[in-house]
Amino acid sequence: METLDMGKPVRYARAVDVNSAANCIRWYGEAVDKVYDEIAPTGKNSLALITREPIGVVGVIVPWNYPMIMAAWKIAPALAAGNFVVLKPSEKSPLTALRLAELALEAGIPPGVFNVVPGFGPEAGEALALHMDVDCIAFTGSTKVGKHIHVMAGQSNLKRAWTELSGKSPNIVFADCPDLDRAVEAAVGSVFFNQGESCNAPSRLLVEASIKDRFLEKALALVPRYAPANPLDPATIMGALVDRTQMETVLRYIALGQQEGAKLIAGGAQVMGDTGGFYVEPTVFDGVTNRMHIAQEEIFGPVLSFTEAAEAVRMANDSIYGLQAAVWTRDINKAHGVARALKAGTVYVNQYDEDDITVPFGGVKQSGIGRDKSLHAFDKYTELKTIWIRIDSPL
Repeated sequence: METLDMGKPVRYARAVDVNSAANCIRWYGEAVDKVYDEIAPTGKNSLALITREPIGVVGVIVPWNYPMIMAAWKIAPALAAGNFVVLKPSEKSPLTALRLAELALEAGIPPGVFNVVPGFGPEAGEALALHMDVDCIAFTGSTKVGKHIHVMAGQSNLKRAWTELSGKSPNIVFADCPDLDRAVEAAVGSVFFNQGESCNAPSRLLVEASIKDRFLEKALALVPRYAPANPLDPATIMGALVDRTQMETVLRYIALGQQEGAKLIAGGAQVMGDTGGFYVEPTVFDGVTNRMHIAQEEIFGPVLSFTEAAEAVRMANDSIYGLQAAVWTRDINKAHGVARALKAGTVYVNQYDEDDITVPFGGVKQSGIGRDKSLHAFDKYTELKTIWIRIDSPL
């Protein structure tokens, strides 16, 4: 279903998306009785209890690039916290959300507790964001739509709005990188994974001048591995873009990069057009400056931009986004200093995109508000209540 809906290779839909979604739901089920309330350190004549309560009705709006995983990250902690959930999947990828609703009933979740309402954003999505009986919106998608959701939350009942939004993640490789081959594999593999349709894709590659040519040569040697192919073939590692609109967006950015002076050194074209699918070659630009649109705006496609990193941290932070970042160096002092200086929700050191349900996911700046995953996700779906008790003790 996931592959049919949005074109990702079935090998990854099975190994990554299905497994990750199931693991997330299991993990939050196990976490329910691991979250404790608090007693404040008040004076002897008072007892202050700090408790968590379900927030109420949670509207969940998820994108089409990882439909199952994004849904699981939100519905699992929201349901575990005791809320009712209304899930609106993307109109481009509703199949697995509907299947999840069927499975939820089979698993014993009472009717009406977990609901799936497919529809277009301006209809079903806005209805959730504006509804006076929806107490919280959890959204993953573009920054543009996320801003609109915050406006609608304010226009209605001032509902909580948690938005995981766009990214333009920098990947900094210093000359003292401990394993150049591993850095190349991570850079190329992470940006072309899921056809580049990932908000956290490390699409800005900042490489120190002394190793840039060697790094570029190694990276270009790996590009043919990601040639698009039939996503239903288990051997395929890069499939189709979700639809014609997204393909045209990616091709428009590729043309814009060339117009602004970036050097196209690999890919850049639509392929397999005779199949009726929407396939774009893995694409690499060199000579990209921070003022170019392809360096500043999220493309959401298989496009990698190379930049010579003279002032890596300044260039990395020169973005409206702050979702993820990476630094490659064998110097622990440099690694720690750069990681602290980078404005991002997650900074990887000597790897990219390793993951676990126990760590929070989310960004800073215009990459969003709030965190998915980990126990911190409960903060989004619960309200804190203080119960203050006066104790007139004779002792």
